[in-house]
Amino acid sequence: MELKGVILAGGLGKRLFPLTKVTNKHLLPIYCKPMIYYPIQTLVDAGIKDILIVTGGRHAGEFLRLLGNGAEFGLKHINYTYQEGEGGIAEGLSLAEHFADNNRIAVILGDNIIEKGIKKYVDEFMAQSGGARILIKKVKDPQRFGVVEFKGRKIVSIDEKPKRPKSDYAVTGIYMYDAAAFNIIKTLKPSRRGELEITDVNNAYLKRGELEYSVLDGWWTDSGTFDSLLRANNLVAKKQKTENRKRNSPVL
Repeated sequence: MELKGVILAGGLGKRLFPLTKVTNKHLLPIYCKPMIYYPIQTLVDAGIKDILIVTGGRHAGEFLRLLGNGAEFGLKHINYTYQEGEGGIAEGLSLAEHFADNNRIAVILGDNIIEKGIKKYVDEFMAQSGGARILIKKVKDPQRFGVVEFKGRKIVSIDEKPKRPKSDYAVTGIYMYDAAAFNIIKTLKPSRRGELEITDVNNAYLKRGELEYSVLDGWWTDSGTFDSLLRANNLVAKKQKTENRKRNSPVL
């Protein structure tokens, strides 16, 4: 069974206006590279070479101009598709059904930046008989995210952007699904925000008893607000400078 990668990079980036007035959010810089480079590299480092980018808005063509067929990442080809409007993460994911072709998929939001890799979590997911696996992380502001509720060590619910979070563990923007995800999306109804929520997909797997999770190692941040964009830049800058010092330090 093959594992394919999907990067969700649609939306209009309204929370970052006016930075997004003339470009797509996912093409904004994170330290020394465009934002979209980081999720691509995350998938490539996990051994995933068949990748689809779901984009949207008025600047979709800039992805092709920037990335081409992905030679910079050692890829022979990158697939692209276009999401009309702002129908939500799950709607964007639904556009990947033909690309997935009944294979399993690893999904990452285009504004998610992580310190370490996801290879071990991919291996855990591929060892499952099916279902889904989400990556969660302890955060200071869980009300911004989908939040898991635990009973012991078991997840019993996931609440999207709750005013009173039942834990401080957020669902990161990294999800792994079998082919059933697309049938689940077809049953969803828009939330009060008018979107098809990825949290509803995860809860559907949870009700089936087919949702596993791992706690992500290292730091993680989204880049969808001014504060989180600044945080992402600072974290990546610090990581890059540390790596550069290690590479340039003399071997004794």
